[in-house]
Amino acid sequence: MATTRQRSKAFLDDSHDLFLAADEEATDETSPGTPVAEAALAPRSPRPATVAAQGHPKNDRSDSDADADAGHSGHDHPGETNDRVRARELFTQLVALPEGDQQRAEIRDQLVRMHLPLVEYLARRFRNRGEPLDDLTQVATIGLIKSVDRFDPERGVEFSTYATPTIVGEIKRHFRDKGWAIRVPRRLQELKLSLTKATSELSQTLGRSPTVSEIAAHLQMSEEEVLEGLESANAYSAVSLDAPDSGDDEAPAVADTLGVQDESLEGVEYRESLKPLLEKLPPREKRILLLRFFGNMTQSQIATELGISQMHVSRLLARTLAQLRRGLLDDT
Repeated sequence: MATTRQRSKAFLDDSHDLFLAADEEATDETSPGTPVAEAALAPRSPRPATVAAQGHPKNDRSDSDADADAGHSGHDHPGETNDRVRARELFTQLVALPEGDQQRAEIRDQLVRMHLPLVEYLARRFRNRGEPLDDLTQVATIGLIKSVDRFDPERGVEFSTYATPTIVGEIKRHFRDKGWAIRVPRRLQELKLSLTKATSELSQTLGRSPTVSEIAAHLQMSEEEVLEGLESANAYSAVSLDAPDSGDDEAPAVADTLGVQDESLEGVEYRESLKPLLEKLPPREKRILLLRFFGNMTQSQIATELGISQMHVSRLLARTLAQLRRGLLDDT
């Protein structure tokens, strides 16, 4: 059990790999550099634009100069190009200012507002997965803020290129932590995605729902692995205990069909574990335990019964209990 728990924790903590895992719904449109992505990921200056660095000369360069600085060709919209240049200038100022500086906080807030279209664009990619779009947008905004704080403009990459993996990763972390009712190893999460895709493809090809053996042959895995992945899908959603046990509204609630937890159940487990340990005790130690815990006798009464001192009874009792305790711990 410990090995399984450790493996599950290792899989779930390996968030970086999970964030960058293949997303079945992702397309090349989201890759920075394609026309659709460039239009969506371009920063937008807040309107009206009121924040500017003190003493900084007004940017009156031509659009072609701005395009060259931003690393884009002249087909970009002039407003988008100017926003990129403005964002780069703000990032340069942000890095130069110390933590706690009021102007730094204002520039940071402006950069976040400028790149909110990127947040909304990436959040919409996950809108059909059962989570409200507003919640996904808030989660994506956390990723944006982290990216703004960590971005280094001297590296020569566009901010959208740098921020996209972090924002998408934050959204996937949200689904990983909130979407699964039970913690499931990443291997099983990825297996479920593969099974979903294979089932869809085979259903279209065969004109019916595929069997377990057909899915296993398609994915080149054993039927046991397919069944394991199908069972793990049950952890993806939770059922309310107040919900009807069947489709009938008059049916009893799920909670009504559950047994009451017996507080003495744990004691039964301990007693069963103690039996073989008690059998190994010497007769005198075993008798002391019986007289003390089942006969409800004091140590003085036990000493009189056995013809030994009360101090000797105390030492024997302490040693025997310690021996049983070690045996229980070793057994678990």
